[in-house]
Amino acid sequence: MKKFWSKRIRDMVPYVPGEQPKDRKFIKLNTNENPYPPSPKALEAIRAAVGDGLRLYPDPECAELRDAIAEYHGLPSDMVFAGNGSDEILAFCFQAFFDPDRTILFPDITYSFYPVYAAYFGLTFREVPLDGDFGMPVAELCRGGSGGVVVANPNAPTGRAIELHALRAILESNPDCVVLVDEAYVDFGAQSAAGLVPEYDNLVVVHTLSKSRSLAGLRVGYALGQPNLTAALRCVRDSINSYTVDRLAQAGGAAAMRDRAYFEATAAKVQATRERTAARLRELGFTVYPSAANFIFISHPDRAARALLAGLREKGVLVRWFDRPRIDNYLRVSIGTDEEMDAFCAAVQELLTKT
Repeated sequence: MKKFWSKRIRDMVPYVPGEQPKDRKFIKLNTNENPYPPSPKALEAIRAAVGDGLRLYPDPECAELRDAIAEYHGLPSDMVFAGNGSDEILAFCFQAFFDPDRTILFPDITYSFYPVYAAYFGLTFREVPLDGDFGMPVAELCRGGSGGVVVANPNAPTGRAIELHALRAILESNPDCVVLVDEAYVDFGAQSAAGLVPEYDNLVVVHTLSKSRSLAGLRVGYALGQPNLTAALRCVRDSINSYTVDRLAQAGGAAAMRDRAYFEATAAKVQATRERTAARLRELGFTVYPSAANFIFISHPDRAARALLAGLREKGVLVRWFDRPRIDNYLRVSIGTDEEMDAFCAAVQELLTKT
């Protein structure tokens, strides 16, 4: 029953987030959360922000947070827009930069929120197929004439990364539209396009603090772009809700961005565990695609992915399966601690030995 629903949303198919179980304790390898806690300096800053000041609205411009982000990337603060997680910022980008009468492009296998945003804002889009090894279709994205290009680097759910020279080619082939680069997982081994922002007036780079800085529960993200583009994002924000980032999130996010040593150490641990786990799974007969993210994309020639999904759940391990063409026999596995990944590999081995 959809009584009183507007025509605009009546036929919408919304995004489905990964499971957040409440009935039992699982090893959670299904939503790409960081297995390590946030920076102690971020937690200290959040605690310090709790007090009488919460009766006041937060800074709508997120000045301290934007300054910390700008310092990290070596950019001026007017090239930074901060928001309530990268999903919100991506939605703002789809509204700010893309028009219904110009077709936007993104890969057929990528973050499944992109087609949801496009449908919600009434945009026309075309999904460009990845190649047979799930590589980015750079040549097709360089044809030009589109109303916008959206790429995730590294891509999700495959974990495959794009080289900067390829991103440059896409930017230079599409000078009349925005190229939106979603770098949610870039800190785990890919090259960021942040340094290209001063060079290209059509580039927007989106980051989140949920993954590499362990703040998924705080909801902080940001976009990098030339001032004309960040002004467009402020226009969208202030037409909906000027106070999208609360005081605690601004304080914790700024401290996390400034604690470079902790961030680099935890990201390195995740990468080391990823490579060790990938090697073990290959020994067990899995195809494991090269990943520059905090997850791996795997398939086994003799076991259906959906059956492995169910078997792992029974053993207390959650992973992600996608009921979509081309990838319905693959699992996306988030990287946990060494102990969690050892338990995952042991559970997989038990399932493979079952007749």
